[in-house]
Amino acid sequence: MRWPWWQGTQRPVPKHPYRDTAIFYAVLAAIIVAFAAASGGNVVKAVVIAAAVWVAATAYSWWYWHDRIQKRQRGEIDRRTRK
Repeated sequence: MRWPWWQGTQRPVPKHPYRDTAIFYAVLAAIIVAFAAASGGNVVKAVVIAAAVWVAATAYSWWYWHDRIQKRQRGEIDRRTRK
């Protein structure tokens, strides 16, 4: 039987999930600002939007990693049963 993607096995937790997440979204925010500057857009507005998106995405990802690490420590995540 084929399981839906949200019930499949999860990748292992990275060595530094919080730091890696913050860096990844910072790079995406920098790309947004660079694109705005290259296209002649409002750079100040792009910085504000990129910062807001970075904060929201990083906060959600940190919550996700914290929840997942806590569940793994409590033994609630079992790769074989896909829970």
